[in-house]
Amino acid sequence: PLWPSKPNGLMYFQEDELKFGRLWVGIWSILCCVSTLFTVLTYLVDMKRFRYPERPIIFLSGCYFMVAVAYSAGFLLEDRVVCVDKFKEDGYKLVAQGTKKEGCTILFMILYFFGMASSVWWVVLSLTWFLSAGMKWGHEAIEANSQYFHLAAWAVPAVKTITILAMGQVDGDLLTGVCYVGIYNVDALRGFVLAPLFVYLFIGTSFLLAGFVSLFRIRTIMKHDGTKTEKLEKLMVRIGVFSVLYTVPATIVIACNFYEQHFAVPCPAANFASNTPDFTVFMIKYLMTLIVGITSGFWIWSGKTLQKSIKLKAQKQKNGFN
Repeated sequence: PLWPSKPNGLMYFQEDELKFGRLWVGIWSILCCVSTLFTVLTYLVDMKRFRYPERPIIFLSGCYFMVAVAYSAGFLLEDRVVCVDKFKEDGYKLVAQGTKKEGCTILFMILYFFGMASSVWWVVLSLTWFLSAGMKWGHEAIEANSQYFHLAAWAVPAVKTITILAMGQVDGDLLTGVCYVGIYNVDALRGFVLAPLFVYLFIGTSFLLAGFVSLFRIRTIMKHDGTKTEKLEKLMVRIGVFSVLYTVPATIVIACNFYEQHFAVPCPAANFASNTPDFTVFMIKYLMTLIVGITSGFWIWSGKTLQKSIKLKAQKQKNGFN
């Protein structure tokens, strides 16, 4: 798409909206980087502490770290990736499309691959919770099948990423400074973004609800037998809060993408300006995309993590004196 780089000709949005959008996404992506990096480093310090069914949270956080890195790069690079300077001297910019621009392609690959991988890890997380709570699997039994989890989480997004690259369905996103799929093509948006996100959320939520039903049954039996249920109830609350922190933003992202498909640029694009989308919806979508990464550390934000950090610091100081 070709448009004049003047305030009233920037596709759907004004110049000040584009500037605010870049800043908005940039701030949240940096916060997401910090939060997810803390989560991953906490895991690397004490790997034995995070066993299945909890370990997928770490991989989910790692994926969101890469997503946040891509958005941060888009913020710092401004228009260098999403625009082609072919008509710069005439006051026009050309949105990067296809796979000819290397920077655009690289950012798309990082953003799409790790974004979809994070959704698959959510499904894996829900599945492992179900196996643990509903099927009474021990963490050793779950970990014995971890290679299948990794295969699904990395292979499925890789195949979809390669397919999109082969089809050349990569577009520059003016609001974020990165490239993605389905920005100007409704079919690509529905096939590669909306459908997968909906399927992953549905499957993951189904496993999660099944696990909760099993936990409630166990709790009822324990109470009937006079066994203390404080630890089980605490676990249920943590799982419940973490699930809400994921499912609510994921649902909102799907809703925003569903809204966005009605405003894809038509061909011919003569009258697209008469049908302008709400700028706020796009800002909500990007916030909800990154907020999951920020809150993914909820599981490790506990007194145990603080105590572990204090012990490690004290041990290092002791070793330094010795």
